[in-house]
Amino acid sequence: MSVQSQRAFDLLGKIGFVRTSGSEEEKRASEILVEEIRAMGLEPEVETFMVEDANEPRAVLKVLEPYEKEYTVTGYKCGLNTPKEGLTAELLYVESALEANLADAKGKIVLVNGVVNRKNYKKLTKAGVAGFISMGGTLRDRIEETDLDTKKVRKGMEKYGMLSGVHVRMADAFEMIVQGARKVNLVLEGEREMKTSRNICLTIPGSRYPEEIISFGAHYDSVPFSTGVYDNGAGSVILMELAHAFAEKAPLRTVKLNWFGSEEVGLEGSKAYVAAHKEELKKHKLMINVDVAGPVIGIERTMVTAQESVKHFVDYWMKIKGYPVEVKQDIYSSDSIPFADNGVPAINFCRFGIPGSAFIHGRYDIMKYLSADALNKTLTYVAEFSREMTDAIVCPIEGGMPDNMVKKVDEYLDKTVEEQK
Repeated sequence: MSVQSQRAFDLLGKIGFVRTSGSEEEKRASEILVEEIRAMGLEPEVETFMVEDANEPRAVLKVLEPYEKEYTVTGYKCGLNTPKEGLTAELLYVESALEANLADAKGKIVLVNGVVNRKNYKKLTKAGVAGFISMGGTLRDRIEETDLDTKKVRKGMEKYGMLSGVHVRMADAFEMIVQGARKVNLVLEGEREMKTSRNICLTIPGSRYPEEIISFGAHYDSVPFSTGVYDNGAGSVILMELAHAFAEKAPLRTVKLNWFGSEEVGLEGSKAYVAAHKEELKKHKLMINVDVAGPVIGIERTMVTAQESVKHFVDYWMKIKGYPVEVKQDIYSSDSIPFADNGVPAINFCRFGIPGSAFIHGRYDIMKYLSADALNKTLTYVAEFSREMTDAIVCPIEGGMPDNMVKKVDEYLDKTVEEQK
């Protein structure tokens, strides 16, 4: 396939700005991608969808005993608003929120390691906590370089109950623990709002097997403070190179390339896509997702969410072609999940930076640590594999989703027993 890593890297620089879910910047990034597609003589469809969000909440955290101090915090969007005077309660550090940690947490405001995800949120509501404090950054951060971003109670979490939460710097959480903070006041006041996000969808009809579809995905949104070039502008520009190649030479199977918005707030773009294309999914033979690529120092990895035979096939293919790629049967926290949830075999191609060499979800996700040559390492095998899948005389991908992957997807989506049925 005719792909150009430098062209992809140049486009990456054009979308290398903060572009959070539903923002004007996310819209601007979508317009840049649409313009790039139209320059090939192709016409994409822009599918809009609504994302629940909130304005920047008013958030306050004060330690009242045994010392008095107010800490800088951000509030969890879409969380439960406190009374104007806030919540005052005993503080309990519950570490990673294991059952034993939460045995005496009822009615208390709890300090939790890291960010409160869906799994821990469920535990906290079950334990009857009054509110929570999460932490981010590192103990080595300088205050002026610590980006205290605003977190969110994501869609679906509130089914377990509503909680008030704030996010604090790691260094301040450390100080509270060391100083023995035992009583705090927490204030959270925010208003919910709906925002518009966008999926960019490009269809290139197959010349021989038009009813069989190979679909591709990459998200183009970023998190606050992050230019999101590693995560996941890189995947977005790799998809654009595939578009160039398929535009030059039509595939035998129909190709659908999708740039998803709002992945970073709970896979909202890909969830909206599969909901809108439910019947069409029966024709999808394979979904290929690219999420994170480009770090100079890194390693190529592939997660196959499909039958074990597909994992072996991909592993053998990489070895035959001489590509140094680790292949594993597993799920991956990205836009392949909603497709796998609908029985579509999915393959996730990634280039991870090794610890200390590349950074996601913060101010250091920048072009400086990426290169066109490194991007080309992923682009090359993704392009070759993609062409072989679209142009195979018989699609070699075994359909269906095995029980072990169904279980992992269900656990990831935190499905109830009824939802699983």
